[in-house]
Amino acid sequence: MRDIHKRLKKLHHLGKLEPQRPGLAFLTLPRENLRGLLLDLRDKEGFTHLVLLTAVDWMEEGLFQLTYMMNNRAADMTLGIRVMLDREAATGDSIHDLWPTAATYQRELKEMFGIDFPGSPRVDDEFILEGWTDLPPYRRDFDSLAYSQQTYAERPGRVTHDPREYMKSKLYPDGV
Repeated sequence: MRDIHKRLKKLHHLGKLEPQRPGLAFLTLPRENLRGLLLDLRDKEGFTHLVLLTAVDWMEEGLFQLTYMMNNRAADMTLGIRVMLDREAATGDSIHDLWPTAATYQRELKEMFGIDFPGSPRVDDEFILEGWTDLPPYRRDFDSLAYSQQTYAERPGRVTHDPREYMKSKLYPDGV
């Protein structure tokens, strides 16, 4: 993994390689260098499988982190590539032409985080949350309790238990 990082570091302005365990490492790079790096990883370094595309909401910093998990099956290596996006603009670069499966991840990220991927197939079509009109639910400023209280009526007889105390009573019914 270090050899690949060394070969591509200057060309793509890669951040520090952060090994997590054998065969898994992460790195961060500027958004404008993502496509070139992905092409080099796929076409020259054997990272032919897009395992996952996901996001993290760094609300306090005003950023979204996109993480692209790439795998080189022959070498048993997985590389996580992180790109930071401005949370207000919330626009990523579509890679559906490199990996068609990315279109599904991009649709999910649009619906759940509000991150747009212009040009991605069906990115504006409803996907999981049919009829949803509220703030995207995976954003950290989405208030799930308030949404639940506004959307669903209280049911009589419903009891909520503190999980710790409830499990204690089930595991130790005699109070041991």
